[in-house]
Amino acid sequence: MNHFKDPMLDLETRLNGQTGRIGWHELQRYFARGVVREVAQGIDLIDAGKAIIDNDTSTVEAWIAQDKLRVPDDTQAQQWFDENAEVWALVIAPWVLIQLP
Repeated sequence: MNHFKDPMLDLETRLNGQTGRIGWHELQRYFARGVVREVAQGIDLIDAGKAIIDNDTSTVEAWIAQDKLRVPDDTQAQQWFDENAEVWALVIAPWVLIQLP
């Protein structure tokens, strides 16, 4: 089987390549613009990105309802800033998905 012809594997491979650790300080401007979304532990960051790209509204809405995909509040953002926290990040325009390591 040629894995590079499988569009889902190709998407997953591309998303994996676009995922990385970044300091919260570097994400401040994106937080200020309101485009940061935190993905809860237990949900794979790549799976969250794929669900958004695929317009899997039932999955995304369920995560939102369960507070597993959320907008970080100002208090949490300040705590991450004070701790100089590092997060995993994945850009799924216009969103920046983050997850604590």
